[in-house]
Amino acid sequence: MTDNLAIETRGLTKHFGQQAAVDNVDLAVPHGTVFGFLGPNGSGKTTTIRMLLGLAAASAGTVNLLGQEMPQRLHEVLPRVGALVEGPAFYPFLSGAANLHRLDSASPHSEPATRKARVQQALERVGLEHAAGKRVHAYSLGMKQRLGIANALLSPRDLLVLDEPTNGLDPQGTREVRNLVRSLAHQGTTVFVSSHLLAEVDQMCTHAAVMSAGKLVAQGPLAELRQAGSTRLRLVTPDGGAARQVLAGLGLAPGPGDQEAQASQRAQLDGETIVAAMGAAAGQPAVLPEDVVAHLVQGGVRVRGFAVERESLEDRFVALTGEGFDVAQ
Repeated sequence: MTDNLAIETRGLTKHFGQQAAVDNVDLAVPHGTVFGFLGPNGSGKTTTIRMLLGLAAASAGTVNLLGQEMPQRLHEVLPRVGALVEGPAFYPFLSGAANLHRLDSASPHSEPATRKARVQQALERVGLEHAAGKRVHAYSLGMKQRLGIANALLSPRDLLVLDEPTNGLDPQGTREVRNLVRSLAHQGTTVFVSSHLLAEVDQMCTHAAVMSAGKLVAQGPLAELRQAGSTRLRLVTPDGGAARQVLAGLGLAPGPGDQEAQASQRAQLDGETIVAAMGAAAGQPAVLPEDVVAHLVQGGVRVRGFAVERESLEDRFVALTGEGFDVAQ
């Protein structure tokens, strides 16, 4: 176990019959981070979380939470972990506050003397103090989601695991949960957030991992995942043939978006748009954008527009998974 990791898995695998729902996953979640666990629906995220928390047995591999082996040390670890998995479940005809009192009293590790104050504080933290006395059957889906997070916060936690925490929330509720997650991280809590909403992870998280068809295809600081994408240039010119010759001489070949860009731009600009990858050909040094423009001008190419575009986070994750992500609610 690496000391600076709140979650570490090695070769984590889960089979359902002959199907590998989670296949040889090595997760590394640093302490104090907001860690986004990304992937399309059905990619194995929830199954992985269930194994992390001891709710499902792994077919192979190891899990360590907060420096302890799971599920062997489950009773020592789980009191330090708050979790919201697969949506909250409450007694519908009890109030929000009564549900939290009941759930807290069921925990052998909770302190009865501080229960009332802790319930009130948890409700305030998720913005439900005004609805504390309302029966849960009258709550909206977003209110139930926030009540589930309040339940996870009834006691101080070193690790918070949230499965789709903004599910069903309106934009205001989403912002509140986002701010809550950030504040918890600032206080030293590691927050592990599973989501298929790329925009939320992009705004909320410091690190991320990407699942696809049960496999972990990338992980690391969010900034590094962004930088791992390709960079391309977009050139608008009426001198397409000459421009391609110059680019070829620099080792820059037009990319797959070239023909589509030409078709969309020709009517608008009476010219051509050329898209080319900025990576240099093998054995040649990298070419700076300003040098590309200089060579184009020297080659008699009229440059109507020139831009350097880095692959977006969405583009990067779609390339990794082969599937789209929801980017807005």
